[in-house]
Amino acid sequence: MNEMDLKTKIEGLEKAIKEHKDFAGNYESDLAKAEQQLKDYNKIALPPAVFDDIYEAVERGVEEYDFSDTGNFDIEYGIEYDGRVHCESHDFNGTYELTEMIVKKVHALFVEIEESDTTEDDNHPVEKLQN
Repeated sequence: MNEMDLKTKIEGLEKAIKEHKDFAGNYESDLAKAEQQLKDYNKIALPPAVFDDIYEAVERGVEEYDFSDTGNFDIEYGIEYDGRVHCESHDFNGTYELTEMIVKKVHALFVEIEESDTTEDDNHPVEKLQN
């Protein structure tokens, strides 16, 4: 092979690699879409108005929580070299109460249905009549 043949071969291989990268990008995009569809497969589909209601319920739950209550926080103070006091760290302790308030607001938007007990006896109504 001469120099020109090698340059042509290199250009051809670079072009082939670029084309396959483009195809790989398309496949990766299709794969991501399919994976998201699989994640969403068993989710309950809700109209946008219901999502708005859920958002508002969460917002009301958060708004009703008393963040100004210092008992809801663990605060550690420190002293700077020049004598100033500063907050080293603070942790929020009221996550359970906040979660409960939000869940109550969201739960009020829905009606919980009771699941029927599906045992083998329940699946055979003819046998029930004979007994």
